[in-house]
Amino acid sequence: MGGHESVLSENLQLTTPDLIVPTLGVGTIISTSPRLIGKMPAMHTIPALPACCTALESHWPLPTVLADTVLLSTHFDPAQLLADDFQRSAVPAPPSIQRSVAKRQAEFLAGRVCARAALQQLEGVSFIPPIGEDRAPVWPAHVCGSITHSTGRAAAIVASKQHWRGLGMDLENLLSHERAERLSGEILTPAELQRMAAGSQDQLALLVTLTFSVKESLFKALYPIVQQRFYFEHAEVLEWTEAGRVKLRLLTDLSSEWRNGSELEAQFGVQDGQLLSLVSIQA
Repeated sequence: MGGHESVLSENLQLTTPDLIVPTLGVGTIISTSPRLIGKMPAMHTIPALPACCTALESHWPLPTVLADTVLLSTHFDPAQLLADDFQRSAVPAPPSIQRSVAKRQAEFLAGRVCARAALQQLEGVSFIPPIGEDRAPVWPAHVCGSITHSTGRAAAIVASKQHWRGLGMDLENLLSHERAERLSGEILTPAELQRMAAGSQDQLALLVTLTFSVKESLFKALYPIVQQRFYFEHAEVLEWTEAGRVKLRLLTDLSSEWRNGSELEAQFGVQDGQLLSLVSIQA
């Protein structure tokens, strides 16, 4: 999140710029197509999937389906990455990705394949978001979106800005109880630490992972709007439910609209040892 992202990602071994998972309940099925991209309009030729990725899925993994959005995900395996996977899938590899290890190449490729297919489904265009100067994906001017990935899973969500001003999505591996305890002071504010201490210790690992992830999602959703970096101490989780609802509050002024005390809602889901969070800001 902001400047904390690279440091905490390295310390926590969490992934933070880009799925997952039904929530703690049963997710809503939007499409049961076994190979979604095969169902897309024939107006554009759809490049082949890279060998390291599974067929794209459109299962909605969170409590509330967002209207007028497209969310697609895939599983990926860096061990299955082939030398020609970028060429095969027609995804340009930036120099920084060309120099990276197979894991980074596979997760980047999986995320961009999801993003391109989501944009194709949304608008019928083929577009791969490049990496911007701030390391964030660069979307078409009239589109907002987010890419996320963690161990073996990647996803992207997109929407027209006519409907959604900002979307931020983040996928993390759940921390162990011991690591959550050790790292909670780096992620949680003093007030959040107090609430954590008063709650069930059985949920500590979930709470710390959730707090980290939802603040990453908040940054992804708000930064393109306010164009100002902010950090973990500049937002707090006020409350959350096992049904996947979260309430957040800003603790700093980011713009004339987004001021200290502004509250936002988020949602999350957990499955197979991973947590997905989403912050969405309506137009």
